[in-house]
Amino acid sequence: MKIRSAVTRVPAADPAAALAHFERRFTVETDCWDVHDSLQRTDPGFVLLDVRSPELFAAGHVPGAVSLPHPEIRPKRMEVYPPPTLFVVYCAGPHCNGAAKAAIKLAKMGRPVKEMIGGIEGWKDEGFALEKARGAGHAEEDASK
Repeated sequence: MKIRSAVTRVPAADPAAALAHFERRFTVETDCWDVHDSLQRTDPGFVLLDVRSPELFAAGHVPGAVSLPHPEIRPKRMEVYPPPTLFVVYCAGPHCNGAAKAAIKLAKMGRPVKEMIGGIEGWKDEGFALEKARGAGHAEEDASK
């Protein structure tokens, strides 16, 4: 009797289901490389929100990110952005669910949102530089630029 491995014990999805699943992920996720590439443009097409604490943001964040800790995401704070504004949220990394909490709040407000998978740890893994507190933005300041 052949013993199945942990990988093959559950059969793979049929190709059409797999295609639908992986294509759908791109509607709610983006990665550090694509965010970095997009931030090189004059208008990247989104607002990047660092949803970690202000202390972690000050210690190092993605250049161009706006500090808005996920507990502070409220409809009134988001009024500074036009309704179709796409938000890309990130937190510490795969071990942190702050970005998911932020994404849920934004989606409940009817706001388009994607998560930058990997978070700050993924950003560093790609070899991209962090910015320190100097030049740190906040939601209200960023909208006026």
